[in-house]
Amino acid sequence: MFEFRDLFQWDRFITPTIIKTFYWLVIGLIALFGISGIFSGLAAMAISPFGGFIVLLSSIASVIVGVIFSRIAAEFILIVFRINEHLGAIRDQGQMH
Repeated sequence: MFEFRDLFQWDRFITPTIIKTFYWLVIGLIALFGISGIFSGLAAMAISPFGGFIVLLSSIASVIVGVIFSRIAAEFILIVFRINEHLGAIRDQGQMH
């Protein structure tokens, strides 16, 4: 788990422990923007039914795409750190022999 003293030491990365928190914050922001877009689309339907429907569909699609891309970005960051850990383990095995 993340400890305050880890901020001042470079023995361990803190990003893998906090990436999940950032992921859920991004999901929350995507949901808020999606809800805002849905309400905007519903309000626009009063003026132009077709235009409002397009805004509504694009808001729903952008929420889906945003969730998928944020998950891909979080997994990419975790993969990079996991690769670093594995390379360090390989290096340590090579030094033992």
